[in-house]
Amino acid sequence: MRTKFSLLFFSLLSMMSCKQENKKEEPQAWRTKKMALANETHNQLLEVEKEQGWELLFDGKTLNGWHLYNNPDADSVWEVVNGEIHSDANDESLMAGDLLTDNAYENYELTLEWKIASRGNSGIFLNVQEKPDIPTAWQTGPEYQILDSEHMDYKLPAKRPGCLYVFAPQENAVEMKSGEWNSTRIKQVDGKVEFYLNGVLTGEQDFNDPEWKKMIAATHFVNYPEFGKATQGKIALQYWYFETWFRDIKIRKL
Repeated sequence: MRTKFSLLFFSLLSMMSCKQENKKEEPQAWRTKKMALANETHNQLLEVEKEQGWELLFDGKTLNGWHLYNNPDADSVWEVVNGEIHSDANDESLMAGDLLTDNAYENYELTLEWKIASRGNSGIFLNVQEKPDIPTAWQTGPEYQILDSEHMDYKLPAKRPGCLYVFAPQENAVEMKSGEWNSTRIKQVDGKVEFYLNGVLTGEQDFNDPEWKKMIAATHFVNYPEFGKATQGKIALQYWYFETWFRDIKIRKL
């Protein structure tokens, strides 16, 4: 009897020990994930990215390398808050306008993350020609559309996020993440552009194709002589009366 009792006792003791070990593993895994999220880094380049030729377009602290379109010295709506470029839509004393890179780019790959307020509208303009006689960036630069899912235009095919605004619907269907960070990748080589939203190809266009001129002629952009003509230029973040946030803005020349 003692032998059976001893075996039963040690068996129960072993089971209890295993349960305790399992209980210990779960908190450890939880802490590891929590620590990873807590130590998440932004606006930095990995060593492998540096080797691949990536550069930061936003240092996470200042707006160095950026300026307000046609008004570089203005006290504008754009600011840096918590390592993010933010558009302040609440202070009407600030100068409104699009935020533009100091430098122009031709063949490149651009990546960034963005978040937008409910019902908000924004975009990324490419090949912008900054001239005193052209009032806004969108009068020259085609747009990668940024739009919140609560915006009234969200269901319009040619105005969905990730689209080449007004010209074509998403090439592959994908949703933006409302209230969360979304990822954008834009690639342009010899005037051929590719748009990606959250890892999905959403648009393609060749700005050198004669068909592109016909596409422009079929829209209101036909009223703006410089629109869509260039295959190099500055990159702009659109301001359109709603708060937007941008981070991890990186570019490499191709």
